[in-house]
Amino acid sequence: MKKFKFNGSKMRNEVDAWVLMLPMVILVFIFVWRPTVIGGVWSFFRMQGYSVENFCGIDNYRMVLTNTNFVPILLNTAEYVFWSLIIGFLPPLFIAVMINEMIHFKKGFRVLIYIPAVIPGIAAMLIWYFIYYPDQTGLLNMLLSKLGVAPYEWLNDPDFAIIGIVIYMSWKGFAGTMLLYLAALQGVSTELYEASLADGAGPFRRLWYVTRPAIEGLLLLNVVRQIISVFQVLEPPMAMTGGGPNGASTSLSYQLYEYGFNSGGKGTGQAMALGVIIFGILMIFNIFYFALNRKVEDRY
Repeated sequence: MKKFKFNGSKMRNEVDAWVLMLPMVILVFIFVWRPTVIGGVWSFFRMQGYSVENFCGIDNYRMVLTNTNFVPILLNTAEYVFWSLIIGFLPPLFIAVMINEMIHFKKGFRVLIYIPAVIPGIAAMLIWYFIYYPDQTGLLNMLLSKLGVAPYEWLNDPDFAIIGIVIYMSWKGFAGTMLLYLAALQGVSTELYEASLADGAGPFRRLWYVTRPAIEGLLLLNVVRQIISVFQVLEPPMAMTGGGPNGASTSLSYQLYEYGFNSGGKGTGQAMALGVIIFGILMIFNIFYFALNRKVEDRY
C-alpha cells in the first residue's frame, strides 16, 4: 500500500499563492460575480428603479424581445462587429510586421503610433466628432471643399454612422493591438526565417508559413476579444451620435443604458433582462473560442 507523503514546501507555496490571489478574488466577487448573479435574478422581477417588487417570470424578456427596436438594434451591433473586423483587425498586424522588419527609427515609430492610446477617451471622441462635423467647419468637409465637393453629412448619414464610429474605435485601439502583435513577432525564432529564406521563400510565403503559425493563437484570441468588446460598444455612439440618426447607430449596450437610466426607473427590469441576453450571446462566442483554441493547441 502506497503511503501518503506530506510535502510541506509545496503546501506552503500553494497557501502563499492563495493568500496573494485572495484580494483579487474578493474584488472580482464583489464587483463582477455578485452583480452578475443579482442582475440575472432580478431580471425575473418587476422593478421600480432598483427596488425589487414582485416576481413576473419572463415578462421582462418578452418586453425586450418583442420591442420593435430589438432586431434593428441587434443588427446594428452585429454591423459594429463586422466593420470592426474589416477595418480594425488586420491593419495592426500588417503594421507590426512592417515595424518588426524595420532597421532604423523602429522605437520612434512605435512611440508615434502609440500616441492615440494615451488620449483620454471622451477627448478623442470629440476630436473625431469635429472631424466628422457635417458643415464646412468639419475637417473632412474642409478637405472636400478644397476639392470642390459639397459637404457630406458623415455621422448624420444612417449608412455611414456605424462605419464612422468604427473608424474612430479602430484608430483608438490600434496601438495596443499592434504592440501585442509586435511582441509576439519578436518571439518568433529567427532560425525559422533563415531556413525559409534559404528555401527561397518570399515575404508573403514567410508571412503565411512561418509568422502565421507562430502567432495563430494570439490572432484567434484577439478576434474573440475584439468581437466581445465591440459587441458591448456603448460610449462612442453615446458621445458621437446619441444613437442616431433615428437609432441607426444604437447598440445593445446603449439600449441597455437607456432602459436602466433614461426610463424613469420603469425599465430597470428590461435592462437586467437585456444584460442577461447579451451575456448569453457573449458566452456563445467564448465557447466557440475555447473550442477553436483547443484545436490550435492540439495542432502544435
